[in-house]
Amino acid sequence: MIILGLNAYHADSSAAIFKDGVLIVATEEERFRRIKHWAGFPSQAIQFCLKEARVTLADVDYICIGRDTKAKFFRKALFVLKNITKKNTVIFDRFKNRKKITSIEKELSALSGLHEADIRLKIKNVEHHRSHLASAFFASPFDEAAILSIDGSGDFTTTMIAVGKGNQIEVLDSIDFPVSAGLFYTAFTQYLGFPHYGDEYKVMGLAPYGNPIYVEQVRKVLQFKPNGLFGWDADYFANTTEIKLDYSTNVPEISALYGKKILEVFGKPRDHGEELAQKHKDLAASVQKVCEELILHILNHLQKRTGLKNICIAGGVAQNSVANGKILENTAFENLYIPSAGHDAGISMGSALYVYNHLLKQKRTPAVYSAYTGSKFSNEEIEVFLQKRNIKYVRFEDEQLYEKVVNKLIEPGVVGWFSGRAEFGPRALGARSILADPRNPKAKELLNSKIKRRESFRPFAPSILKEYTGDYFERIEDVPFMEKVFPIRKEKREIIPAVTHVDGTGRLQTVMKEVSPKYHALIDKFRERTGVPILLNTSFNENEPIVNTPAEALDCFLRTQMDMLVLENCVIER
Repeated sequence: MIILGLNAYHADSSAAIFKDGVLIVATEEERFRRIKHWAGFPSQAIQFCLKEARVTLADVDYICIGRDTKAKFFRKALFVLKNITKKNTVIFDRFKNRKKITSIEKELSALSGLHEADIRLKIKNVEHHRSHLASAFFASPFDEAAILSIDGSGDFTTTMIAVGKGNQIEVLDSIDFPVSAGLFYTAFTQYLGFPHYGDEYKVMGLAPYGNPIYVEQVRKVLQFKPNGLFGWDADYFANTTEIKLDYSTNVPEISALYGKKILEVFGKPRDHGEELAQKHKDLAASVQKVCEELILHILNHLQKRTGLKNICIAGGVAQNSVANGKILENTAFENLYIPSAGHDAGISMGSALYVYNHLLKQKRTPAVYSAYTGSKFSNEEIEVFLQKRNIKYVRFEDEQLYEKVVNKLIEPGVVGWFSGRAEFGPRALGARSILADPRNPKAKELLNSKIKRRESFRPFAPSILKEYTGDYFERIEDVPFMEKVFPIRKEKREIIPAVTHVDGTGRLQTVMKEVSPKYHALIDKFRERTGVPILLNTSFNENEPIVNTPAEALDCFLRTQMDMLVLENCVIER
C-alpha cells in the first residue's frame, strides 16, 4: 500500500510517502523553493517523493491531507456569528485558504495528468492536530502512550490531548482558537522585536541571558485551569477577528498579536534591530519560564488522568527544546518521544500515519529514529558537478576522509559537511551540517559573525556519541533529533565552551551508529584524536533554508568563510 501525505497551503508545506506503513521519503517544499517556511502547494516536494519512491501518482492508494475544513464546523460557525459585525480579517484569510485546500485535486491533476475525479477518490482529509498526534505516537516505540499536540492553531484547534493504544488514537479534549500557547509565545516574540514567522526560537535562545523577574506579570496573561487545560486574558492580545494569518504570497505572515494591555504592563515594545536591553532579556526569560510551566501543567494533569508512563508530543510548541528537556524530570512520565518534524512539516507524515494505522487499522511498523529521508547525491554526480564548475577537489576513501576532516577541525577550522540523505525537520543532524571543534572558545563568535551572520546570543549544538552522553550531560536520554536541552556537567563546561550555552546547557543530539554510521564514525575519529566525543553542529545554511543540493552547499561555502567543504567523499579547501 502506497500513501502520500501532504501539508499544503500551510506553513512548512511538505510531502511524505509510506510503503506498507514504512516511511520511504519525506521533505519540505522550502528545500526546493529556497524560501523559509514555504506555505504553498508542495509540488516540488511531491515530485521529489514520487521519484525517490519510484512510483507515480496513479500508483498511490491514498493521498492524505493534514487539513479538514469540516472539523469543528459548528464551533467555527458560532465564532463567525459572534463576530459578524466586526472587521473580520482572520475569517476572510481562512476562507481564501479553504478555497485553496479544496482545489488540491486540480493541482495534483496538473502535476500528474490524472483526472480530478480519479484523484478525488484517493483523498483523505485528516484534522490538523490529529495529524500531529499521529506523527508522534505512530512513529514512537510505544504501544500505549499519552499524546499532546500543541501549537499556534490548525483547523480551529490550538491544543489537543489524547491517548494512543496500538493502532488507535482516542482524543480526550482540545482547546479552540484563539486561546493558544503558540500564539502566546509568538505575541511576546513580536513584542521583543522579532517579527518574522518562526522567530520564537530566538526568544528561547535569548532567555538564559536574563532573569525571570517578570514571571508574575506574564503568568497573569494565562489562566491555568483545574482540568489541565488553560485559557487566557484576551485583553493582552490583538482583537481576534483582526488577526491576519496570510499565506497568499506563500511566505507565512502573521500580524501583530499583542494588545494594549501588554503595552500597559510591559511598556514600549522593542523595535526590530534595536539593541537588546536587560529588560528584554529578563522578559524573554520570564516568557520561557511561564511557557514551561504551562506545558508541565498540561502534562502533569494528562499523566494523572491517563496513568500512563509514556508521552508523545508534536506541534510547533514541541520545538521548544528547553521545555522538552525538563519534562521527564518534572512529571511522572518515564519515556518521551518527539518526532524530527514536530512542527507543521510533520503534518504530511502524520496524516499518512493516521490513515494507515487509525482509519485502515493496519499493524504498526517499527519506530522512526532516522530523519534522513530527503535528497541524496552520489560521489559520481558530485564529481560531474564540480568538474563543470571548474572546482578543484580531492576524493578520499572514508577513513582518509575522516582523518582529513578531523585535522581541519583541530587546526581549528570550520567544515561544511554534506553527507547522505537530507534531514526531515528543522534540525541539521549530520547530513547537512556545519561542523567545528567544540573545545574552541572562539568558534561560536566566528560562526555567528562570519558564517551564519546571525544574532550573537544564539547557541550552537553538541552532537555527541550516544554511548558517552552520561559523561558530559546531567541527564541520560535518547535525543536523536536534537529536540531536548540538558545541563552539561559542570566539570565539562570548560572543555566544550563552544557548545555550552550561557546557562551551562546544551541542545544535544545523541548520535547512534546504527542510524548515522558515517557521522558517528567522524565524531569517533575526533574522539580518538582529542578525547572529546562531541562535534559542534549547526545547520548548513546562511539565513536561508538548509542546503539541499551540492550547488547550494558550494555557493554557501564560497560566500562565507568556511575552511573546508565536504560533499560526500569529495573535499574542497580554500
